[in-house]
Amino acid sequence: MELSTRVNIPESGFRINYKSRLAFFGSCFADNISTQFASRKFKVLTNPFGTVYNPLSIERMLQNIADGKAFGEQDVFKDERSDGLWHCWDAHSSLSASNREECIDNLNAASAQAREFLQHADIAFITIGSAFVYSLNGNIVANCHRQDPRIFERRLISVEEASQSIQRAAALLRNINRDIHIVFTVSPIRHLGDGAHGNNLSKATVLLAAEKAMQEIASPLARNDVVEYFPSYEIMMDELRDYRFYSDDMIHLSKTAEEYIFERMVETYCDSTTRENMAKVEKFLKMANHRIQDENSTATQELKQKIKTQATELEKIIPGLNLS
Repeated sequence: MELSTRVNIPESGFRINYKSRLAFFGSCFADNISTQFASRKFKVLTNPFGTVYNPLSIERMLQNIADGKAFGEQDVFKDERSDGLWHCWDAHSSLSASNREECIDNLNAASAQAREFLQHADIAFITIGSAFVYSLNGNIVANCHRQDPRIFERRLISVEEASQSIQRAAALLRNINRDIHIVFTVSPIRHLGDGAHGNNLSKATVLLAAEKAMQEIASPLARNDVVEYFPSYEIMMDELRDYRFYSDDMIHLSKTAEEYIFERMVETYCDSTTRENMAKVEKFLKMANHRIQDENSTATQELKQKIKTQATELEKIIPGLNLS
């Protein structure tokens, strides 16, 4: 008996294994899924400029990375309202700093790291969270840094505007790396700050925009393995249509929901050999993370040697695995 509607996911044109380099950009759902891969020792780059929710800000981030932009004094500002930190409108507060020079250094380091990773990346997952954008003096901002909301203009972008932005983002990735595969997905996390109706309008906009963009991208390339869509939003809405799959705030996903969507992603992009290797790594990590009671005991020393030996063996039999 089927008690839920299972979302059909077409077979992917490519595969992920431990040699793969995976880049994740977009909303906090991108952070969640990338953590699942990173915790299993895949090579991962995640949101070098912090979480980004709308397609225009994602595009701008990739433009800065592709151009090798040198951030300077004109790109940062001091928060005079509270803590005096220096921020950048294009970056999350995790890159902010107590002085201007450090903030600029953080931005340039993040950009350089991202560009180097993308030049050799295999797959880029782009998670779009919202079609609402905030602008200041006509410029879209990725993060409002808790500034007075009255200084920003908030609007819902159109399907066409979002689609064009998504296409340009894909082109930027392909300019950095002609061989990269791109997977678009829509975040299943609700943005109820926009209201229930506003959230639905926003999700509908990015769903239509992603579909339109993929059709435009795939047509001239005549290849079905360059860009794909993974139905994260649809899985949450159809397979996990119950509040028990949300966290306590009833907005973000529960751990169970995150792990289930990750499992569906693994089914889609990892072959049976990679899934078996993941199981081996998970078993090893469970042992390696065993709580130590007595650091100097004979049993602890034997466990450490066992961990070291098994790590070496796993790295030999799983190409690309690095447990260092």
